[in-house]
Amino acid sequence: MTTRDELPGMAESYWMATAPGTRWPPADTDTTADIAVIGAGMAGLSTAWELTRAGRKVVVLEADRVAAGVTGYTTAKLTAAHSLVYERLRRTRGAEGARQYARSQQAAVERVGSVAAELGVDCDFERASALTFTTDPQRRAVFEAEAEAAAEAGLDASFVTETDLPLPVAGAVRIAHQAQFHPRKYLLALAGDIIARGGVIHERTRVTGLTEGSPCEVRTERGTTVTAKDVVVATHYPVFDRALLFARLSPNRELVVAAPLPASAAPEHMYITDDLGKRSVRTAPLDGGRRLLIVTGEEFTPGTGDSHERFLRLDAWMHEHFPVGDTAYRWAAQDNRASDGVPLVGPFHPGAHHVYVATGFGGWGMSGGAMAGQLLASLITGTESEWAGLYDPRRLKSTVREGATLLKQQADVARHFVGDRLKSSHVDSIAELTPGSGAVVRVEGRRCAVYRDEKGAVHAVSARCTHLGCLVAFNEAETAWECPCHGSRFGVDGEVLHGPAVRPLPPRTT
Repeated sequence: MTTRDELPGMAESYWMATAPGTRWPPADTDTTADIAVIGAGMAGLSTAWELTRAGRKVVVLEADRVAAGVTGYTTAKLTAAHSLVYERLRRTRGAEGARQYARSQQAAVERVGSVAAELGVDCDFERASALTFTTDPQRRAVFEAEAEAAAEAGLDASFVTETDLPLPVAGAVRIAHQAQFHPRKYLLALAGDIIARGGVIHERTRVTGLTEGSPCEVRTERGTTVTAKDVVVATHYPVFDRALLFARLSPNRELVVAAPLPASAAPEHMYITDDLGKRSVRTAPLDGGRRLLIVTGEEFTPGTGDSHERFLRLDAWMHEHFPVGDTAYRWAAQDNRASDGVPLVGPFHPGAHHVYVATGFGGWGMSGGAMAGQLLASLITGTESEWAGLYDPRRLKSTVREGATLLKQQADVARHFVGDRLKSSHVDSIAELTPGSGAVVRVEGRRCAVYRDEKGAVHAVSARCTHLGCLVAFNEAETAWECPCHGSRFGVDGEVLHGPAVRPLPPRTT
């Protein structure tokens, strides 16, 4: 029986555990380039690769390691089937908008497949159908309408009632010709090809400043500057607030568990449902006639709720429905949803001429990132893209339509910004903290984020997020401080794990 002190599996993603590490040098000297790409995940490296292939000199700046942030902790479905999206797009963007979305996302799936073949990389690229299902007979009409809209948008879509899942399904939207892959193996191959073609990659180089102009200047925490004609901000959540995109993005975190099972018992396709607090299912190849079942779910806003109990619920669901062995891995994925449900890819803000952004993929960052690479490369090189308008961050009509969602998101931020300051801490003093626990505690009138490690040592930092000042909360299952307003995450000693924050939480004395 799993106790409160135990969580199943290794606390690492399968992708991180089964691909080699990287060690590119930091940017210790000033440099120049045609394009500076900030962020080395799926969107950043896809963009850098496309531009390098177009003959541009590209410098990639990564705060940590290549493909080791959000991309290293995805579930790596590569698909244009983004749950229930096409009927909504048909209503809000019209039939042509839905077709553009489908074409661009399916083109991204095909692009990854063709690039993997061209580079000769074994990244476990496998074709599969993607199914969005419901267990509720009352929702059948919703799924029939979605299948119709997806087919009208140009996808090979159909409504089905039979699946190879070991649980009853009332109906599902099946979209054929999708894929799944190993994202780190793929992106490490892209990185190697970028270097081979004259590009430069700098790791452990956090960007802290940007001056727009002709040229632009990108400044790093190391005090160095990259001067470039164009800049791409592909940091998942933009690390600069000048475009006020934080008002249009909501952070979302979800948990992942994975366990081996016999290949004969593995689902053939990829599945997702929102009936059960969200459950997403796919598999990856293992040796010895086995596959790895990867189950995602238990969505929450960073800094809210108990990840520990959520992990246990997700793991119990997996073991209840599938003949898996012991849980091998557990991790968490994070993404941001744009308030109108369409990613923001293009010029950073209305006055931007040489700065571009890619964000708001809503949990579909593999196809979204590959799409962003193609789209941004076309914008920067001056070639036409039929779907540039669909993803343009400067779009106005959808901003009006998204008004209710925008207001709700900002109300949630305001609730945390003000309400969290009015709450009493759940501990009155540092002495109450047990080993392995953390809490926001008042110390000499100031709120401090305090963690007591397993050896009893106390680590105290400011409880104010360095992005916009919301109070952080402790995630015990992942041993991190999280901001519920915009999703920044920090280690127990204050180091930035995840933006938009670029500065660590300052240390505090206790």
